[in-house]
Amino acid sequence: MPERLFRDRRDAGRILATLLDQYREQPGVMVLGLPRGGVPVAYEVAAALGAPLDVFLVRKLGVPGRPELAMGAIASGGVVVLNDDVVRGLGIAPDVIQRVVDREARELHRRERAYREDRPALDITGRTVILVDDGLATGASMRAAIVALRKLHPARIVVAVPAAPKSTCGELATEVDDVVCATTPTPFFAVGQSYWDFTQTTDDEVSDLLGAASRQARVVAGPGHTDAAAVRSAAIPVRDGVPADDVLFDLVGDARLVLIGEASHGTHEFYAARAAITRRLIEERGFERFPTWMWRNAAVLHFVGWLREHNDRAGEHSAKAGFYGLDLYGLHRSAHEVIAYLEQVDPAAAARARERYSCFDHADGDDGRADGYAIVAAFGAGESREQVILEQLVGLQRRALEYPQRDGLTDDEQFHTERSARTMMAAEQRAVGARRCARDIPVRRVRPP
Repeated sequence: MPERLFRDRRDAGRILATLLDQYREQPGVMVLGLPRGGVPVAYEVAAALGAPLDVFLVRKLGVPGRPELAMGAIASGGVVVLNDDVVRGLGIAPDVIQRVVDREARELHRRERAYREDRPALDITGRTVILVDDGLATGASMRAAIVALRKLHPARIVVAVPAAPKSTCGELATEVDDVVCATTPTPFFAVGQSYWDFTQTTDDEVSDLLGAASRQARVVAGPGHTDAAAVRSAAIPVRDGVPADDVLFDLVGDARLVLIGEASHGTHEFYAARAAITRRLIEERGFERFPTWMWRNAAVLHFVGWLREHNDRAGEHSAKAGFYGLDLYGLHRSAHEVIAYLEQVDPAAAARARERYSCFDHADGDDGRADGYAIVAAFGAGESREQVILEQLVGLQRRALEYPQRDGLTDDEQFHTERSARTMMAAEQRAVGARRCARDIPVRRVRPP
């Protein structure tokens, strides 16, 4: 029988940390523990390395009716990983998958909220992430975590565990940047056989350890390492809000998409800086799309003039850059969500909702915008539409306590449905504004020949 080498998980973490000494006090290093058992180990690793600690949750997506069979996993950050072979082999429909994802996402969110309390999740992008568990057998959960973690774009992933089969450690070494297995017992029967005390870790212990790590990080920072100092060390010198070309292009790298932030939304300086950055990306990196922002200002007008000249010079259509906008609501999708929910809890109400929302079938365009229909309505059509949309929203609010009690539905589903109904109301209010404006538009009526 393999020898029990660790007193408990905390002891295992301290031993594991000695094998990770190369990451001590290194900038950009963070430690993620897989709850629950991996967190006590990760706590000691983070403390020894002087690195921040967080959790990375992974929940299995079980096949309906066969919960022991995983069709994928969902992880922190809302990342979903599906096993295409299982999904295709069993013919699992997308709506079935979505229901399972929604259920497990709610549980994952509940646990994250319980563990972190009011502390935000740490940003993983561009960091060296040490992913810690209390041990591995087959490594299935760790592999799901690795796949999900990669979608959050860390710079490096290091897997560190106190005990695992040598074969599992070797297989993981082909999937990540580094693997540290403190012990590889042979034969390997179970993770718990490497511990004298392998008592199950509780949710409260996880929360307490994360809180302690957060408080310790603030103490270690001290007066010489304030938030302002941290920002100052990471800040980039700019002129009129625009970094130098070498700094900008180094930041962008070979990315296909560049998201320019909202630091001072609405100011002239903000729009001018974004326009200048976009010009350089179009000129030097061949970017083809102008950012989607609020555009009704002089800075954007000047940019559009420059863009027109650029496109005239570009010649071929494929070399020209576009300017695109984005609606903040999906009209038909919102109507569908309301009706689908009501069909589960109140079929009669679903029929009324379908009738009420049918007025939007005249919307202008495939994306569900009502502006064109609003103009038509200005001359006599659909003036009562706002009232029926309002009645639909009020009806949902009145039954807010009753509906979630039916068929095992949750308050979250009621909440999301009500938000969709509010979206419909907002869309109609927008259309009402258009109708009022349309009344002031001079209309030239042409008599047919």
